[in-house]
Amino acid sequence: MEFNGYLLSLRLKQENLPNGYPFNIPCLKSFEKLDFHPNVTFFTGENGVGKSTLIEALAVYLGFNAEGGGKNFNFRSAETHSNLHNFLTISKSFRKPRDGYFLRGESFYNVASEIDKLDEEPGAPKIINSYGGLSLHEQSHGQSFWALFMNRFSGNGIYILDEPESALSATKQIAMLSKINNLVDKNAQFIIATHSPILLSYPNAWIYEMTENKIVKVKYEESEVYRVYKAFLDHPQRIIDNIFTSNT
Repeated sequence: MEFNGYLLSLRLKQENLPNGYPFNIPCLKSFEKLDFHPNVTFFTGENGVGKSTLIEALAVYLGFNAEGGGKNFNFRSAETHSNLHNFLTISKSFRKPRDGYFLRGESFYNVASEIDKLDEEPGAPKIINSYGGLSLHEQSHGQSFWALFMNRFSGNGIYILDEPESALSATKQIAMLSKINNLVDKNAQFIIATHSPILLSYPNAWIYEMTENKIVKVKYEESEVYRVYKAFLDHPQRIIDNIFTSNT
């Protein structure tokens, strides 16, 4: 249990923040410092509050490709990432990760295409072997995500995941909790943006809830994701009846 993480905290340089995106997102200019749990840190919140933007900026700051992949991926399909990373300062421990990956769900197709392209070059070891050996394009979206989790992540690394549940069934999300725990036991540190109440249940993780104006640390049962899902699952018919009645 000696492992204490690779990333310790993140600070926003408050001086001379420019106007426009992403600093027109209120909560992205309102925080000063966020500490990371040595094992698992979650960011959650409504659409549009800046979760993916913050996760992307963290990944780019650390040297990952903005579209995802390991640090050896340097392709560009489009130059769409923000300049938020230029205004961040990240404190690190003395420990050096030996592995790392940035999963960005919306551009994972591009990562799969890049792997196929690179593997066409003769002589070099096949990259796809690190993902289970089968082209990610020859699998369903969910299967390709699962191949990544089960084969590419080896531990002793930093794994930044943006909405990894987007392609996974509830059953696979539960199985992912087990995989995360196995990797934590191998000195992995996870930073995850998610809407999944299943993933958020990982024990002892830190959960940051991003609202329109601020970022606050919350307990699992206090998170909006948990409360909304629980309210619905406890009384689905009542909520459906209320929705349909309000629409008439």
